[in-house]
Amino acid sequence: QVQLVESGGGLVQAGGSLRLSCVASGSTRFINAMGWYRQAPGTRRELVASITTGSMTTNYADSVKGRFTISRDAAKNTVYLQMNSLKPEDTAVYYCNAEPYVAVRAEPYWGQGTQVTVSS
Repeated sequence: QVQLVESGGGLVQAGGSLRLSCVASGSTRFINAMGWYRQAPGTRRELVASITTGSMTTNYADSVKGRFTISRDAAKNTVYLQMNSLKPEDTAVYYCNAEPYVAVRAEPYWGQGTQVTVSS
């Protein structure tokens, strides 16, 4: 199994920056991709950004493209989300996600979430 622990959330003013971290442990060799999702009150959880563990291919939601950057430190089994030019609409609980390879036949893994609040 895989365990994911997020950190780095907090309260910032609009236009500010935060960096989220997600440390993966356990059977990390079977992770195909990792990413960040977010969920605001009363909304559906949505993908923010993802990165594959092999090719390091990245994908971003249109709402954060150009402002957020996802990166991975393989040696530390850690994925980061650098968030710049934050907006109040970015306020949400941010969850780290890990997708196993299809051959593993396992469900995705999730962290506990970290709160990001952006004041206007």
